[in-house]
Amino acid sequence: MPKILLGEPSLPLSTLVALSRPGSRIDLSPAARKNVRDSRAVVDRAVATGATMYGINTGFGKLAGMRIADDQLAQLQRNLLLSHATGVGDPLRVEQSRLAFALRIHNLALGYSGVRPALLEQAMALFNADLTPVVPSQGSVGASGDLAPLSHMALPLIGFGEVHDPRGSGAKVITGKAALARLGRQPLQLTEKEGLALINGTQIMTAIGCLCLHQALLVAKAADIACATTVEALRGSEKPFQERVHAVRPHAGQLATAANLRALLAGSKVMPDHAACARVQDAYSLRCAPQVHGASKDGIRYALEVLVTEANSVTDNPLVFPNGDVISGGNFHGQPVSQAMDFLAIAVSTLANISERRIEQMVNPDISGLPPFLARNPGLESGFMIPQVVAASLASENKSLAHPASVDTIPTSANREDHVSMGVTAARHAERVVANTAKVLGIELLCAAQGLDLAEKRLRPGVGVAAAHKVVRKQVAALEGDRFLAPDLAAAEVLVLDGSLVAAVEKKAGVLAV
Repeated sequence: MPKILLGEPSLPLSTLVALSRPGSRIDLSPAARKNVRDSRAVVDRAVATGATMYGINTGFGKLAGMRIADDQLAQLQRNLLLSHATGVGDPLRVEQSRLAFALRIHNLALGYSGVRPALLEQAMALFNADLTPVVPSQGSVGASGDLAPLSHMALPLIGFGEVHDPRGSGAKVITGKAALARLGRQPLQLTEKEGLALINGTQIMTAIGCLCLHQALLVAKAADIACATTVEALRGSEKPFQERVHAVRPHAGQLATAANLRALLAGSKVMPDHAACARVQDAYSLRCAPQVHGASKDGIRYALEVLVTEANSVTDNPLVFPNGDVISGGNFHGQPVSQAMDFLAIAVSTLANISERRIEQMVNPDISGLPPFLARNPGLESGFMIPQVVAASLASENKSLAHPASVDTIPTSANREDHVSMGVTAARHAERVVANTAKVLGIELLCAAQGLDLAEKRLRPGVGVAAAHKVVRKQVAALEGDRFLAPDLAAAEVLVLDGSLVAAVEKKAGVLAV
């Protein structure tokens, strides 16, 4: 795998996702190396003048007014990491921590932080050996950045903390000191500004958010696929998806969803067969899918713009500029990410809500025209009765998780840090919403595939629906009688999240828009 060059503010989401995967390797671009050296020279000159500068020779937060003696500046930076590494809760998943680590290196390599090249070399050595810091998931309020978790992430550089060890089978953790010894490296002795530069930033919330966003994009496409399959299973109408309907209300997401549904239903023999039926209108969960899914897509694209911008931004404080200025600002504040992650959670929870209603349309014999609960022998068998209950449970849980975290704040650091973003909380909630929604869509896909199988007249569905039915049936057999369904639900969820459903459908129906 070619090395990914960090230090240029142009990494797209696909590259960010690649950085999260074991085996990815990084280096600095030549321009980044020069920028880092030049930025460090500014700090060295500033220290030599004896000027008082926050984060370089002062205390932190409320203690910023305390000048630290020159012979204690290295200890100041070391103390900062040790005292701030107070995270709690389960650790982040390895891929989340790995991406956060890469993002922090990228952030420092942009050349506005004043760290030495040696610090980045130490970090890259660990990353390129797949020795990923263990980072607790809780303890950040999202300003001044993700202080506690980023402190844990920085500890292995100085021989403390823990890292995930990829060697051997199973999950294993070793000390930061042992990880450095394996690489033949000594713990780094921090100098002025470096401890603060390692922990002032939004990389934890951004890493969780980027990986969550990657899955949300798959979920958005899967929602259209599931909806189209349900339309065919219920003998719904394709007329509401006509281009002229949406041209007069041209929201981008709405137009994209309608176009996706037309592509998925193209060539259907089911649609013409019931074109003259007595049903006047379909339920909103079918008929209004372009409007509802489309609004969700608009929210997801907004989050995409914010997250990619944040991943390629400098979120340190103070900032070191090429002309020699060292300026205290607030780029570490996570409000942009927090708000975007809240919006993402709201957008994706809506996809679960409408999907659960389509599931109800299929399992309810009073409105479906299909056997009760999609069972072969209703009464003796319960069919998909309880998967609908599970979908309802997940959709309702999402409603609680979608309560915005970004509107909350609490003063910290003796009221010096008096407004915070709760960005990690927002990102963690959004992550759970996306996971729940993938489960709901998996249930809808199983029900819709079963509905197609139970049709009195077996007609060829649209090209995209046929591809979806085939890939579902490759993993999950049709329900011929009651059986242990939990593995089926788990398999359907995987189809949504690993991209295999979308890939199989796009191969036949063309690339779906988000």
